[in-house]
Amino acid sequence: QVQLVESGGGSVQAGGSLRLSCAASGYTTSRYCIGWFRQAPGKEREGVATIDSDGSTSYTDSVKGRFTITKDNAKNTLYLQMNSLKPEDSAMYYCAATDSSYYCAVKGYRGFGYWGQGTQVTVYS
Repeated sequence: QVQLVESGGGSVQAGGSLRLSCAASGYTTSRYCIGWFRQAPGKEREGVATIDSDGSTSYTDSVKGRFTITKDNAKNTLYLQMNSLKPEDSAMYYCAATDSSYYCAVKGYRGFGYWGQGTQVTVYS
């Protein structure tokens, strides 16, 4: 049974940093794509960053240069380092996994079949 458990969310002042973690079990991060999505109230779920089995990464434009996605295959854990946070980054952040390279590259949440419960990130000005 696949389980994804996020942690690391919280409240931070604009310009600050947070690091999110996603511990995977029943699922091998080295073999499939895993990524981060976020959803703010009243908005559609958005793909933030993904990392495929070969290590290739994809970021949404609004976070390029500020966020970094990495994974530790030995620990089966995914990370999202978020720097220079802005109030518009506030959302529930979800970890998700897929075996589709296509959905990985386009960060299409409909193609991700496994989801964590989410961790809240709030950035205040």
